[in-house]
Amino acid sequence: MVGLQFGALLGGAVLTESVFGWPGMGLLLIDSIFSRDYAMVQGIVLVFSALFILTNLIVDLLYVVIDPRIRYS
Repeated sequence: MVGLQFGALLGGAVLTESVFGWPGMGLLLIDSIFSRDYAMVQGIVLVFSALFILTNLIVDLLYVVIDPRIRYS
């Protein structure tokens, strides 16, 4: 569940940063969308998706450590 909730955490960060005006990648994404800076939007989406994929990969690999009944062969 941790791996899947990480996506919601990234989406929540975008919402929180835009509402409260905290500097971060979420606010940069919103500002880039409104200023039509497509290269920046693509870069931030690429970073967010890479983080999400990496987190899910790490969680999948940790299944073996947490539950020894599961084996990758």
